[in-house]
Amino acid sequence: MRILGLDIGEKRIGIALSDELGITARGLMVLQRKGISEDAKKIIEICKENKAGKIVIGLPINMNGTYGQGVENVKKFGEKLKSLHPIEIVYWDERLTTLAAEKVLIDADVSRKKRKGVIDKLAAVLILQSFLDYIHNIDSNGKLL
Repeated sequence: MRILGLDIGEKRIGIALSDELGITARGLMVLQRKGISEDAKKIIEICKENKAGKIVIGLPINMNGTYGQGVENVKKFGEKLKSLHPIEIVYWDERLTTLAAEKVLIDADVSRKKRKGVIDKLAAVLILQSFLDYIHNIDSNGKLL
């Protein structure tokens, strides 16, 4: 089963997709935000096109572990997705993923202009890949190996 990963921002949504075995994540696209309803419909369409059975959404938890307005907005988006299509939604701590994505792009000498277009997609890849790594490293009792 494929899994879709999302990095939901105010202006853009980075989208990543796992392979069939759920081992690796790759960047799929960046969706320019148009409104919660239109964005959610597009995400569900992408899920169906790619036969994704689950969505992992990055949760922007504050560095001190508290939840702010960003978390509320992301959960509201997740609920909108569920109202349109019965799909499992998993929220995943995304602290520092955008910073990590930016560092990767800077280290790769990607220009500031080009970084803006791909940073959200790379952040979605990092969110999804960390989730995939986690689920492949827990035993049947839910304990890390």
